[in-house]
Amino acid sequence: MKKIKVILVDDHAVVRAGYKILLKNIDVIEVVAEAANGEDAVKLSKDYNPDVIVMDISLPGMGGIEAIRQIVLLGGNTKILVFSMHEELVFVEQALQAGAYGYITKSANPQLLSKAIKQVYKGEKYIDDELQKKMLYKKSTEVVPQLSNLSTREFQIFCLLAEGLNTAEVSKQLHISYKTAANYGSQIKNKLNVTTVADIARIAIRHNIIKA
Repeated sequence: MKKIKVILVDDHAVVRAGYKILLKNIDVIEVVAEAANGEDAVKLSKDYNPDVIVMDISLPGMGGIEAIRQIVLLGGNTKILVFSMHEELVFVEQALQAGAYGYITKSANPQLLSKAIKQVYKGEKYIDDELQKKMLYKKSTEVVPQLSNLSTREFQIFCLLAEGLNTAEVSKQLHISYKTAANYGSQIKNKLNVTTVADIARIAIRHNIIKA
């Protein structure tokens, strides 16, 4: 039987070790590589062409959402399963929008990991039960502004601005020009109907994206 080749991506080595323990007795799953950041995840995806990447989205460097987007742009058959501490629906929406096939939280039953890997490998979406309940009962009239209206790149920059980075720092971290970073900042403010970075931070706090 063909084994499902898996790459684990998390910036904490102890977490990756825990994943491997969970998966080592699953005959059809083989962990072929590990990465601690988004850049390495993209590189390893090219090198190994894995069936499934299990990825956190809180990663140093480019971040998990951007890494998902770049891996999807490679055009292979790799399916991405997000395994994250973030339970806010905006993260689920952004991950799926970027191209992830599944999303489970680290508070879910650990035994769900292998089930989720097998399901996304078959090309089927997998969202853990608690998140599905949240999505089903999500209020039809959300508090404006709606973060789900932001593109993947805009959401990434929104998070960086909310954390206190200025335009020059965003430009440097994402390897884009200052002008491009500034344009994104303006687009984000327009979409959210705000005028200052302080407003952006307040929205992020309200949605539990950053802590006050």
